[in-house]
Amino acid sequence: MLKTNAARLLDAAGIQYELIPYDYTEEDLSAQHVAAELGEDIDRVFKTLVLRGDRTGFFVCVIPGDFEVDLKVAARISGNKSCEMLHLKELLPTTGYIRGGCSPIGMKKPFPTYIHESALLYDFIYISAGQRGLQFKIAPQDLIDFVGAEMYPI
Repeated sequence: MLKTNAARLLDAAGIQYELIPYDYTEEDLSAQHVAAELGEDIDRVFKTLVLRGDRTGFFVCVIPGDFEVDLKVAARISGNKSCEMLHLKELLPTTGYIRGGCSPIGMKKPFPTYIHESALLYDFIYISAGQRGLQFKIAPQDLIDFVGAEMYPI
């Protein structure tokens, strides 16, 4: 299995993780599909969303796989009056990642990152390892510390 750039960054920082492959299809890149493929609870599978705030620009929300981002909450926690999801065509040029393989680790530039507080309920969570079909199994506190994330409630 080839290591992703995100995995190399974690290796360089001495952070422990596991790379977990799974089968995917272009038709279903959902976190629910990932959870089913991994045989894990959807609450442990987190998705990475990139948003644009009206004041601060780009920021990242990492939320449980069965959640939808609340744009009002996302705007408030990020210091914005309003925000919107990044358009799909902007994802690769902005982050270096494609839909279904976007990781909060190793984006082209470090963006403010907000992780849902439920991540701390678990000894490990799953997040994208930076490509479709590959997840990190990582301790949430290690992820929080590495990306300099802030925690936020619902």
